[in-house]
Amino acid sequence: MATSSAIAASCEAIVRLLRSSYTPADFNNAPLDFQVYVPEDFLNPMDEGVSLFLYRIYHDGTYRTPPGRTQVDGKKGRTKLPLELHFLLTAWAKKASLQHEIAGWAMRTLEDNPVLYPSLLNTYRPDVFSPEETVAVVLAQLSVEDMFHIWEVLINHVYQLSVPYVARVVQIESTLTVVQGGAVRERVSDFREITT
Repeated sequence: MATSSAIAASCEAIVRLLRSSYTPADFNNAPLDFQVYVPEDFLNPMDEGVSLFLYRIYHDGTYRTPPGRTQVDGKKGRTKLPLELHFLLTAWAKKASLQHEIAGWAMRTLEDNPVLYPSLLNTYRPDVFSPEETVAVVLAQLSVEDMFHIWEVLINHVYQLSVPYVARVVQIESTLTVVQGGAVRERVSDFREITT
């Protein structure tokens, strides 16, 4: 399954998907930018484009204990770590109308491409995801209070049009194997009488 670079690879894959789907003519040849942001980037944001800000990582509870993969040498890997990546997709522009167009376009693009395949996920770094793995990107629910709290922390009460999304299920595989005991050679029964 995915290596520990899976979180970064998933975020970069979403940005690459938007970048590759962008046609300048659709926005009066506006040169849109596409980036993964950290909090400091919000202090000096791009002029026009879309940013992705990963603000929360949750354990995906729908997968109780996904078993580890059996390796080539026959050893069993430790259980996988299933994660949900919660992020904000933010539209940037000086004019409200262009900002709204960018937001609508980005949402439509993700709706049209809800599954990220290894061919895209592995462009950040090769062999992060195995050939059968995918990551789904869907709209998320975020209360107005939580949204404003994020912006209060990021840019001191300056709100920017953003849409919450979740990427799931990113399953990070352990590099450790399960230590198994040796084969049973002899069974010994030890029956004792219980006294009260």
